[in-house]
Amino acid sequence: MKLGCHVSIAGSIDKAVDRAREIGCNTFQVFTRSPRMWRYREFKSEEIESFKRKRVDASIYPVFSHMPYLPNLSSSNPEPYRKSVETLRLELTRCNQLEIPFLVTHLGSHLGKGLDTGIKQIVGAIDEAIKDLDHYPTILLENTSGKTNEVGSTFEELNTIIDNVSTERIGVCFDTCHAFTRGYNISTQEGINSTIKNIEETIGLNRIQLVHLNDSKGELGSRIDRHNHIGVGHIGEDGFRRFLKSRFKSKTLILETPVDEFRSGKDNLEKVRELAA
Repeated sequence: MKLGCHVSIAGSIDKAVDRAREIGCNTFQVFTRSPRMWRYREFKSEEIESFKRKRVDASIYPVFSHMPYLPNLSSSNPEPYRKSVETLRLELTRCNQLEIPFLVTHLGSHLGKGLDTGIKQIVGAIDEAIKDLDHYPTILLENTSGKTNEVGSTFEELNTIIDNVSTERIGVCFDTCHAFTRGYNISTQEGINSTIKNIEETIGLNRIQLVHLNDSKGELGSRIDRHNHIGVGHIGEDGFRRFLKSRFKSKTLILETPVDEFRSGKDNLEKVRELAA
């Protein structure tokens, strides 16, 4: 089973590999810079080489990068949209430097302009960001919980984006918390089967390159994006037992669960292994 966590890059990007290794990950996810700022620091050549060497030495693969929170690829406001496209292109090039093969991105909000407008903006943003790049990682579109004006909460919406971008290096990151609160009841066997059927009829299960494995503080269909520890939320232990024995079991799994006094990242990894067994 490919299982890991989102880990910190505090101090230097290569320290993320150390942290992943320490808690028993065989895959992991990072932000390549602060996710809450437009500003960023260029990598030093020695930290790039250290990151790549440590990853190989630890036999950790694949690695995923996640876009910062600020960009809004669905926006019709010119200046924020320009900065969002520039950030997407920058993150693609930073992944190239680190030899990270996948970049996860949130899709943002159409800000009341309508779903069709939001999707058009996303397609344009991706096409502009990859323009003239000979090599870049696969871009993974993350499903959303469907809060007001959010784009990408259904597989039909994700499929429309995939069908219209100019690249084949496009896939999906399936977030269990987001799917559940959008109304996909992956806590039951019937719901898992129905969700897989919906996926097969739209994007295809092969497009899902990553699963963000998170329990949910929000109830089914609540459209609340609040992650919980595995088995503690509304998906529950039985739900994750079923999910981890379904056709999703072959997918790479990354935890974005809370880290607090109740349970650490390592504790949640151990819970997943327990439920999968």
